[in-house]
Formats: sequence, C-alpha cells, structure tokens
Amino acid sequence: MKIDKFVIALLAGVIIAYLFPQPAGGQSGIILGYISTAGISLIFFFYGLRLSTEKIKLGLKNWKLHILVQGTTFLLFPLLVLLFYPFIRNEQQEILWLGLFFMAVVPSTVSSSVVMVSMGRGNIPAAIFNASISGIIGIFLTPLWMGLFLQQTQANFDFTEVYLRLLLGIILPVIAGLLLRRKWYSLALKHSKGLSTFDKSVILLIVYKSFAKSFNDAVFEMVEVIDLALLAVLVTGLFFLVYGIVYIISRVLKFNREDRITALFCGTQKSLVHGTVFSSVLFGGFHAAGLILVPLMLFHSLQIFVISIIAARYGRKPKE
Repeated sequence: MKIDKFVIALLAGVIIAYLFPQPAGGQSGIILGYISTAGISLIFFFYGLRLSTEKIKLGLKNWKLHILVQGTTFLLFPLLVLLFYPFIRNEQQEILWLGLFFMAVVPSTVSSSVVMVSMGRGNIPAAIFNASISGIIGIFLTPLWMGLFLQQTQANFDFTEVYLRLLLGIILPVIAGLLLRRKWYSLALKHSKGLSTFDKSVILLIVYKSFAKSFNDAVFEMVEVIDLALLAVLVTGLFFLVYGIVYIISRVLKFNREDRITALFCGTQKSLVHGTVFSSVLFGGFHAAGLILVPLMLFHSLQIFVISIIAARYGRKPKE
C-alpha cells in the first residue's frame, strides 16, 4: 500500500503550523484569510464548471441507492454521533465532540469515492451522481446541522452572516461555473489534474491557518492526551459501524454487486475538501478551529487506507 501524498502534506502542514504559527496572526493572518476565501470561491467555481449535468440526469433512476448513500451521509452519521453528546463532561470534550459532529455532517468525497468505486468495479455513473449531489446538499444541510450546536458554543454565531458567506463564497461561484460550463467544460476537464492540485493547495493553506491559530491560542494545551486517544478510537469505530450498517442495508435491499460497492464506498466517506472550506466559513473566528478539524483529518486518513484495501480486494474478485 502506498502512503497517500496528500495525507503526508496535511501532516506537514500541521507541523509547520506548530513550528511557525506567527504568520497566521496579525496583518499576515488577515492576508491569509483573504487568500483562503478567494481560494474557496475558486474551488467551487471549478466544481460547478466540471459538474456533469448529463450524468446527474442519468443517475436519477437508481433512487434506492441514492437515498441510502445520502441518508447515510447526512442522517446516519450525525445521529450516531449525537448518541455521545450526553457523555460530555467539560469544555474541551465539547470542542472535540463538536469536531466529531462536524465530521459527521460534511458531504461525501468527490474524486476519491469515484476512484475507489472504479477500483472495486462498482457502479461508476451512480458514484459520480452521488459524489456530485452530496456536495450540493451539503452546502445547505451542513450549516443547518452545525447551527444546532454552534449557537451554544459561539456567542457571535449568526445564521444570517453564515448563509450570506455561503451565498457569496460558495453558492454563487457554483452557479457561475454551471453557467459557463458549456463554454469551458472541456478546458476544465483537460486541466483537471492542475485544478485538483489547486484544490489541495487551498486546503493545505486553510489547515495551516486553522492549526496555527489554535497553536497561537494554546488550545491543544488544554486538551488531555486521553481525550485525543479516545477521539481516534471513536472515529475508527464510527467508520466500521457505518460500513457494517450500509453493508447490511444494501443486502436487505438486494442490491447487485456494483450498487453495493457504490453504497459502501460513497456512503462511508467524508470530504476533507468540503469539510475544510465549510470550517473556514463556520469557524473562521473560532479559537479552536484547528482542533475541530482533527476528527475529519483522522477520518480522511482512515477512509483512504481502509477503502483502498477493500476496493483492491473487490477488484480482484470475479463478478457475481
């Protein structure tokens, strides 16, 4: 198994933030904020530009599969994490739980889920449909889920301001990309590798900025090591629990092999790209923004490692 280069880059970004947190503060921090905001808008502009409306129309027929994937992404994950809320004992645990809940309500991945489904010889058109529609649904549902708890933890949390930033920074760029896709779609596909590199660069900048702010404010010093270890166990357990539930449901619904693979690989993954840019909108002024990203980063690394192994095994199996 190859180690994902992006995971290494993320770890390097956290280390750099720990060693050199100063640029995230003061005037340079403001400049980094402007750059990351512009980067987020461009990510979603290119997302709209590359969104294949034809493939989305074709994918609408397999509605049982889509309901399972989107229901898992936006209902099953958060409801399972909500079960742990009564066990919170202090502010630090509440912040960690908030990060876990944030991870649970972000959309499914776009590129990696399609790649994994392809590797496992699943239903690729359905994977493309679910990956695309998940990002659109997440623009509206993720802030709604988080708003239930952010109003309790952030005194300055304002739904109007959040949705205004979502409208200007995410929704309008997606619409602009969709309007221009007929003219620039082929060009975007041609340079998809470069656009992917751009996306990851913006994510790394946001990760650095979030963690550097948390290190500057000494947030991690307030968290017990045992709480972080417990968080890692919960993230791992949550992944395998959801994977098992989706597997059982797909069997009960009598999905064929291709649809079952798509349900498993799309429904159990969470998007670091969407999660990171949403965190910048939702937690931009929150002192523990870096800490909130920890569960999502752990989950991202775990899902790539585990799903890669499972996809490779499915790919070697003869079709049923």
